[in-house]
Amino acid sequence: MTSTHHSTYTNPVHPQTFADPFVLRHQGFYYAYGTAPGNADGRAFPVLRSPDLVQWEPLGHALVPSGGHDFWAPEVAYKDGTFHMYYSAQGIEGRDHQLRVATSTDPAGPFVDVTPGVAGALVPDQPFSIDAHPFCDDDGQWYLFYCVDFLELEDDHRVGTGIVVDRLLEMKRLEGKPRMVHRPHEDWHLFLKSRTMYGNVYDWHTVEGAAVLKHDGLYYCFYSGGAWERENYGVSWVVADHPLGPYRRPEEGGRALLMHTLEGQLIGPGHNSFVQSPSGDETWIVYHAWGPDRAGRRMCIDRLRWEGGKPVTDGPTCTPQAAPA
Repeated sequence: MTSTHHSTYTNPVHPQTFADPFVLRHQGFYYAYGTAPGNADGRAFPVLRSPDLVQWEPLGHALVPSGGHDFWAPEVAYKDGTFHMYYSAQGIEGRDHQLRVATSTDPAGPFVDVTPGVAGALVPDQPFSIDAHPFCDDDGQWYLFYCVDFLELEDDHRVGTGIVVDRLLEMKRLEGKPRMVHRPHEDWHLFLKSRTMYGNVYDWHTVEGAAVLKHDGLYYCFYSGGAWERENYGVSWVVADHPLGPYRRPEEGGRALLMHTLEGQLIGPGHNSFVQSPSGDETWIVYHAWGPDRAGRRMCIDRLRWEGGKPVTDGPTCTPQAAPA
């Protein structure tokens, strides 16, 4: 694509629906993958390419599905010349959303499903699993953060969707020893009151969309909480000394600490990823948000910085900002 220098940008940075945005940097370009309607030939997940995080070129759709429908939240990990796309699909063997993996030798795809077993799942013992986030530690060990449902009342936890982490023995096989990372426990984590689930009725709470950053030797698991289509959706974090935890809550809990609705402008910001700027000197948070028209969740970006050892951003922003350096 032809690159034109941009000194500023204004959110959203892409005009079409592009929820759950994940951005991968590879060989001087950024590739963005998101949740959106599929294309005419049956492929899922639009993929965009950019030299600078501001101007984005559509490259079509990335995934060749092996069945199912309602494809959600793709994230891509690169290892040994292969790109691995983690995502969830509904309807395979009549099941609810299940995590799967597809591979490609090109970041734009096509990605072909390689989940163990034609109708298999990465987490076969769970009736519902979504929002896979692959994370590689400094020693080269990969981990997979993902979401499952919890129906047990423990401590101050509430019934609903939460985040766990497991070690990846290989890129398409988990160790099978998931550890709890974070469960909903705050009022702002409410997804829906009196929701019928698993043959019962619950006030359902949700934390989802894990994205992990290592900073000063600590592992920050950022998450989105609340109802994805409502104003209470936002981003906060928990922190640990190891990718497998245990994870601690910030002392200032009780609200979405990193990012929340900008009233009347950007609604329900969340389900983010992180990426370095072209110079490598800045960290950027990539997230989706509704506009006032509620026409779709669109991709936005803002700087992330650290103040007093804590993550801070000015986002969500909807006015011109200095472009990534």
